[in-house]
Amino acid sequence: MSRESLIIFDTTLRDGEQSPGASMTRDEKLLIARQLERLRVDVIEAGFAAASPGDFEAVRAIAQAIKDATVCSLSRANEADISRSAEALRGAARGRIHTFIATSPLHMEKKLRMSPDEVYAQARRAVRFARQHCADVEFSPEDGYRSEPDFLCRIIEAVIAEGATTINIPDTVGYAVPELFGAFIRDLRERIPNSDKAIWSVHCHNDLGLAVANSLAGVTVGGARQIECTINGLGERAGNCSLEEVVMAVRTRRDHFKLDVHIDTTQIVPASRMVSQTTGFAVQPNKAVVGANAFAHASGIHQDGVLKARDTYEIMRAEDVGWSANKIVLGKLSGRNALRQRLTEIGLTAPEGTEFDALFARFKELADRKAEVFDEDLLALLSDESHAHAHEHYRFMSLAQQSHSGQRSQATVRFVAGEAELNPSAEGNGAVDAVLSAIEAEARSGAQLLLYSVNAISTGSTESQGEVTIRLQGTDRIVNGVGADPDIVVASAKAYLAALNKLRAGADRIPAQV
Repeated sequence: MSRESLIIFDTTLRDGEQSPGASMTRDEKLLIARQLERLRVDVIEAGFAAASPGDFEAVRAIAQAIKDATVCSLSRANEADISRSAEALRGAARGRIHTFIATSPLHMEKKLRMSPDEVYAQARRAVRFARQHCADVEFSPEDGYRSEPDFLCRIIEAVIAEGATTINIPDTVGYAVPELFGAFIRDLRERIPNSDKAIWSVHCHNDLGLAVANSLAGVTVGGARQIECTINGLGERAGNCSLEEVVMAVRTRRDHFKLDVHIDTTQIVPASRMVSQTTGFAVQPNKAVVGANAFAHASGIHQDGVLKARDTYEIMRAEDVGWSANKIVLGKLSGRNALRQRLTEIGLTAPEGTEFDALFARFKELADRKAEVFDEDLLALLSDESHAHAHEHYRFMSLAQQSHSGQRSQATVRFVAGEAELNPSAEGNGAVDAVLSAIEAEARSGAQLLLYSVNAISTGSTESQGEVTIRLQGTDRIVNGVGADPDIVVASAKAYLAALNKLRAGADRIPAQV
């Protein structure tokens, strides 16, 4: 007897992007979408097409590029948003419109300022209109878990009758606990006469650290067959349900869940690292499945047991989630074909023409400075090269700095702002402070530094390429800038300029919350 399948709906590019500072460019989203396709997720929520022209273009590019997954666009329950989603999804091999409206008493009264009858009518109109543009329509009652069950039954029955093919129940504020949430989904399905006409889904936030547990309870107790999740659990506030944890839980405990997932688990770690490096949100070392310590054993008793029999302390193999393919043998003697081939092997698209020439030159420069070049280094190089050709306002060129113990550091930074080449100098409490002060002396952004973080991109020695994440708060926006270089001070300058570019160029986004 064949098992049922669990649909994995990835919303890294939409809900994950709502993390303050995690906003991604069209090219970055497309790169991650291609990795999600290699991961074999069932549904990719590519964005919120009505949010901005940039989000629209990202959804459209992903819809045209992705062939093996359904591409979804979020929209509020109005014709303008739905039309925008439909336009962005035109040409997709498989498209889905995901429309939502708040249904809890609190949200209806305080946020929407609409009566339950008005919300009911608008939800029906939205799903009916969406079905005119797309055969695959998902409906979410925002803040569903805190909604009145009687009203929720009424509205869900109506939208299924209007043609909704997936019903998603969100725990929007992470308030649920597993036993109650699973029973909540089960009771809705039992009470709604036409519940069998749609696939049921759950979308859980992690405010109490229960997103994965709640999602799995929605499946085992509630009968849901789709889980909405993100790579690394990325998302606003405390994040979303973690894709890697859900997938490996279902796969490792098939005896309990009795469900199949279609995910290629060897692509989990590459996806995790790509999302982390693109957004600047580092993965904590003890993060399940994808953390650096997830398969590390320090205890002598554990080490002895693993050496004798691996399954004494490991319930899954590191190589099954992609940990075995991290190191490569590329160095200063490697040629163009070797670089292009390795980029293809790890799922990255090598640029063409002069852009590849520039990338190869940067690769050679890096290889001269360290003995080996790792997959993570290639991702950072390709990201830097993409940014370098994006005609951004600020572009790093070089820097010089002096530091002596007990004295203030001095730095001069050479960078381009628009068409002008600038060479500001400044002092600071250390080399990094001096460099950032020099840049700010010319940029005059007035932004507040919220976060400065350093991580080694590739491990194993002090010559590893370092990655710096800088989070800035402007007047009304929070952005992350990421820079990579074997010299941490240079990486810091790149990261600060990247953040300034986002502050300067970012279009206002319409906030969405499901």
